Amino acid sequence: MTSLPIGVVLCLTGWITLYKLLCNNNESRGFEWNCRLVTLLHGILAVCITAYIGYVEGPWPFTHPGTKNTPLQISAMVISLGYFIFDMGWCVYFRTEGPVMLVHHTMSILGILLTLSLGESGIESCAVIFASEITNPLLQARWFLRQLGRYESLTGEVVDVLFVVLFVFMRIVVGGRMLYCELISPRPRLIIKCGGVAMYVLSWVFMVDIGRFTYRKSQSKYRRWRDQHRLAAVNGHVGKTD
Repeated sequence: MTSLPIGVVLCLTGWITLYKLLCNNNESRGFEWNCRLVTLLHGILAVCITAYIGYVEGPWPFTHPGTKNTPLQISAMVISLGYFIFDMGWCVYFRTEGPVMLVHHTMSILGILLTLSLGESGIESCAVIFASEITNPLLQARWFLRQLGRYESLTGEVVDVLFVVLFVFMRIVVGGRMLYCELISPRPRLIIKCGGVAMYVLSWVFMVDIGRFTYRKSQSKYRRWRDQHRLAAVNGHVGKTD
């Protein structure tokens, strides 16, 4: 257990060092640009490791919740814990995120700490990390496209659609199924089950925000299409009159 705090400190130091290097070598961009590069890298790394854990190393989280943590599961959680602590501190310092995202980071940190301290349910934590981070590259891509002035394009549309579809499928559909398996299994502890419920509720809070975004964007696109249609009709009428 004494090696876990050292591992977390080393990972936290690694993420901070990476951020500092990006800031020093990418001075033309702002602090948030470089922080999101770190976030993107963590998302890709976390998805690759946790995907290997779930699909190759095992056990399968839907059938074996509450099992003992494996060395690879511990490594994945320590890496992500170091990142979440870094990003939480960054968000608080620069005041860039709202209360929902801060609650998400707080719950992620506490959930990983709990799983590491209990020495079990690592497979569930890794599954949650996988489901949470698999949409992260798309989320960062949306932000980078906005900064580069390329969001209002086909690429931006594709990124938005993929993000919404993937979020609904992984966080709501698959997440709901995994929560059900967690709750009916006798192995996981009650506090782990409560944590799973809390994370799933938080996913629905994000889902409401995404639903509002999707509605606003669809309404905006409809109004734009309607105005263009009316303008084309007026121009066609004027052309016939002439």
